[in-house]
Amino acid sequence: MKKTFTEEQIALALHQTERTSVEDVTRHLGISQATFYRWKSKYGGLLPSEVKRLKLIEEENRKLKQLVAELSPR
Repeated sequence: MKKTFTEEQIALALHQTERTSVEDVTRHLGISQATFYRWKSKYGGLLPSEVKRLKLIEEENRKLKQLVAELSPR
């Protein structure tokens, strides 16, 4: 069964490596190191609150792009 993590949980996991090893974090979460490093490349040094804001901005951007596409002549 595949686990699903929120962006806030991912950011928290990334920050946990400041206190413990990547191996400990991945083992605790039950994820591969490849998944951890994929998260790291996407969310980098963002705090959980910043990740939430990023998600809101990405959603707003998606909606704006959709509106532009609908209003653009074909």
